[in-house]
Amino acid sequence: MTPATRGSADPLRILVIDPLFDEEPDIEREEAGPDIELIFRRSERGRLTNDADYAAADAVLNCRSAHLLPRPTIDKLTRCRAIAQGGVGYGHVDLSAAAERGIPVLHTPDYGTTEVADHAVALALSLLRGIQAYDRRLRRSNDSWDARLLPVVKRLTGLRVGLVGLGRIGTAAALRFERFGMEVGYYDPYLPVGHQLAFGWRRFDTLEALLTRSDLLSIHALLNDETRGMINARTLALLPDGAVLVNTARGGMVELNAVHAALQSGKLGAAGLDVFETEPLDRQHPLIKAWAEGDPWLDERLIMTPHSAFYSTASILDIRRLSMRYLISHLRHGSLRTCVNLEMLKMRGRDATAQSTPVRGI
Repeated sequence: MTPATRGSADPLRILVIDPLFDEEPDIEREEAGPDIELIFRRSERGRLTNDADYAAADAVLNCRSAHLLPRPTIDKLTRCRAIAQGGVGYGHVDLSAAAERGIPVLHTPDYGTTEVADHAVALALSLLRGIQAYDRRLRRSNDSWDARLLPVVKRLTGLRVGLVGLGRIGTAAALRFERFGMEVGYYDPYLPVGHQLAFGWRRFDTLEALLTRSDLLSIHALLNDETRGMINARTLALLPDGAVLVNTARGGMVELNAVHAALQSGKLGAAGLDVFETEPLDRQHPLIKAWAEGDPWLDERLIMTPHSAFYSTASILDIRRLSMRYLISHLRHGSLRTCVNLEMLKMRGRDATAQSTPVRGI
């Protein structure tokens, strides 16, 4: 009998929450195999409506971050052997609560890397070259024919880009920015000493030092207690006047009120945001309201996209396949290659091994 089955008449049940397939879960079933039962459920307001679904699950595949896994929910997973997150981020999962129950939490670090990096660069280029703003102004009238009306437009060559987090996505973004002739700097205290020598980029030992020389700031870190709210009124004030901010990581790292104030004062020249503290958008927030109503002071200095940086038709296929594959690999073989609470499990005496520990950059 394999680790994935209790008996021929009683297969393991994987609770698949907010599945991403359009018509049939063919990929999920192929990866799971015929001896595992898949139970598909949709969440509402961050949870399932029937607690019995949690209690019956031998494992959970959480396909989107919209479904939350705080301690009270994890306490309902009374027979769960593993939680897999379909995505890179896991800030919505209580890792400690899972570890206390001996539950490994796995994520899917190798999907959407190029899509998110491309999206970050696209937001930056659209703002720095005025693509969207010029288009909208020209659509309105020929009175906006003068290209000099957009002071945020810059020459890309020599522009100083700062990246917070230099994991998979941060590195992919840095390579793209570099090819436009930008000077790359980064802050990531969890990378080994000398890592900067691999690419020749400038490493900064503090976030503050990075910010003071970043004409363009791009966020590529995980959301946790250390990074939550790290881009705020104090840290934005360190940027050069007129700097551009791009966030395709997690909204909780950037305080929207501070972005609002920095755009109003001119400290921020522009911002491109794909993620937000509140999702879907809080349309009563003053910055969101000004953006939606086209207030002249904002004047197309803000581009927002609906947490879509990860998306392409190919990336959805990848995440469906890989997230289930890593979960099944753990259930059948005990693999913990993508476990993000490994150290917590070790501290609680669980016999677990893995080839590496997770990094903070994404």
